[in-house]
Amino acid sequence: MTRQTFPILDNHVHLQPSGLNVEAIKTFEKAGGTHIILSNMPHKGVEITKGMDFLEEYEVTLGLAKKVNEQTGVTAHATVGPYPVTFLKLEQKYGLEHAEDSMRKGMEIAAEMVRSGRAIAIGEIGRPHFDVEPYLLEASNRILRYGMELARDVGCPVVLHMETATPEVCLELAKLADKVGLAREKVVKHYSPPLVDTELNHGIFPSVLASGKAITEALEQGNRFMMETDYLDDITRPGAVLGIKTVPKRTIKLFESGEMSEEDAFVIHKENPQRIYEICINP
Repeated sequence: MTRQTFPILDNHVHLQPSGLNVEAIKTFEKAGGTHIILSNMPHKGVEITKGMDFLEEYEVTLGLAKKVNEQTGVTAHATVGPYPVTFLKLEQKYGLEHAEDSMRKGMEIAAEMVRSGRAIAIGEIGRPHFDVEPYLLEASNRILRYGMELARDVGCPVVLHMETATPEVCLELAKLADKVGLAREKVVKHYSPPLVDTELNHGIFPSVLASGKAITEALEQGNRFMMETDYLDDITRPGAVLGIKTVPKRTIKLFESGEMSEEDAFVIHKENPQRIYEICINP
């Protein structure tokens, strides 16, 4: 059996105009990768001072996805949304009300891009991954809830950036999804540890950082997860968070060793993303 018998998807990749961008994805393709989910991030040269500025930021991300689709054999789908830490910068400079209104507008623009078919999810959104003042955390949670409500309305997932996932954090997110009427598995926890058993993740969907130990532990619990590198495409930090070749190399190694079955590979890289994002993953 050859590695081309199943697709290999990296569920969370960032690209930057100032980085390797398409060249990085060509490296991913040579390693056996076939699909990426390109997640929006703040881009150098795009200043966010108000909600409408997110439109320019998202267009950069969508333009990078288009380049990947035109210049490589890899299929790129994009997610867009206001990065949670941007809220803190806006609040510090313009005050709480303006910052919260701007983030909500950023959510609305993202939802419209999903509605029009240009993006497949709202994300990455959420709350800061470090301690902040209680009033900032409360506002971040309000913004997160609004993003979930918009996702419910347009019928798409949210991709979440926040503190490290624990069973308790997953339960909080699951209950919030229930309150707004968003299916729990439409809540994708980016940068997740191997909390694959639904008794641990309470039905939200883990996107597991593809270190060797984490994926081995994930497979011991089942195949209800996706794999990601959170590749940052930062030429000053090559290989951060994980190198762009990690997901295909890890998948192929585990498959060849028998630790990941062919069925597991198809579920992780094809069936799961097809169901969560409602996209087509061709082998």
